[in-house]
Amino acid sequence: MARTLINAPSTAKRGEVIEIRATIGHPMETGFRPGEDGKTLPRNIIQRFSCKYNGETIFSAELFSAISANPYIAFHTVATDSGTLVLSWEGDNGFAQTESISLTVTA
Repeated sequence: MARTLINAPSTAKRGEVIEIRATIGHPMETGFRPGEDGKTLPRNIIQRFSCKYNGETIFSAELFSAISANPYIAFHTVATDSGTLVLSWEGDNGFAQTESISLTVTA
């Protein structure tokens, strides 16, 4: 399991634009770099990232080997209803992780 830092407001006013930020602890090995023994290290990257707000996808990204280690992803959405933001990512070797945060929307 990757260490993850998610920064998003827990409350917002209806119609307010909110920012969601995530930093995912992951080495992101490109598959092009040689190791100490001279052999190419196997690729190990996060390939897909998505965020669903009450079940509807509001953001998604496909990542490639040029992405840095411990990727930082930030995006915005409009607070419409109270509910859950579900952030998911998956990568090489069957790696997958999901984190959820609650959002309370007030009038």
